[in-house]
Amino acid sequence: MELVVTKTGGVCELKMNRPEVFNSFNKPMAMAMQDALDDCAKDDSVRAVVITGEGKAFCAGQDLAEATDPNGPELQSIVREHYNPIIRKIREIEKPVIAAVNGVAAGAGANIALACDITFAKESASFIQAFSKIGLIPDSGGTFFLPRIIGTQKALGLMMSADKVMAKEAEAMNMIYKAVADDDFADAVMKFAGKLALMPTRGLGLTKRAVNQSLFNSLDDQLEVEEKLQTEAGQTHDFNEGVAAFMEKRKPEFTGK
Repeated sequence: MELVVTKTGGVCELKMNRPEVFNSFNKPMAMAMQDALDDCAKDDSVRAVVITGEGKAFCAGQDLAEATDPNGPELQSIVREHYNPIIRKIREIEKPVIAAVNGVAAGAGANIALACDITFAKESASFIQAFSKIGLIPDSGGTFFLPRIIGTQKALGLMMSADKVMAKEAEAMNMIYKAVADDDFADAVMKFAGKLALMPTRGLGLTKRAVNQSLFNSLDDQLEVEEKLQTEAGQTHDFNEGVAAFMEKRKPEFTGK
């Protein structure tokens, strides 16, 4: 099983499960990831998603044995049919998606982590834009997200050099949300995911939609987006519950509706 899916307490964990090849992607794992993200989007019981890897690595990117197989898919098909749909689904699902980088994240693996809403990493984990080592360009949204996260100069430097970035350095340059001590990592990720799973899911999803649109909008356009989405958020059950709980000085009980 290339992907292990576990649902607990409103959190769905998607664990890449090819540890013998550092969780590098082949077609079955890519298709399983797409299907699992679709399921998370449709399942109302899922209110937060965690993507992580089995073993020592998060994901080493593309399985080159598949990419160089004369009978395997061509690079264009791999990018178009495997990775692009994963990135779109991560960005379009209106629920928090957390990357839990438990080890090396290289190539497409690094960029899938950066496409998530919030990225945690073990202090021993690292990020590598490994594409230039084999004459390729960053894919899986890398040329879109990384320059926006850390700036063009830093992004191009990392893309062209393929230098390794350790988790603490990645946090310092705002590439990721937080680097966590290895021993505390699993608990920290699940505690954070569990916290988000108890929050107003519709409001979090609309926040994500607003941020997605801000990548392309002028200020005036974005103010209109905020007006529209705030109106939508104000019509949710959780808004009414949040206001009632505030007025009654009690803890709110959000349902994600």
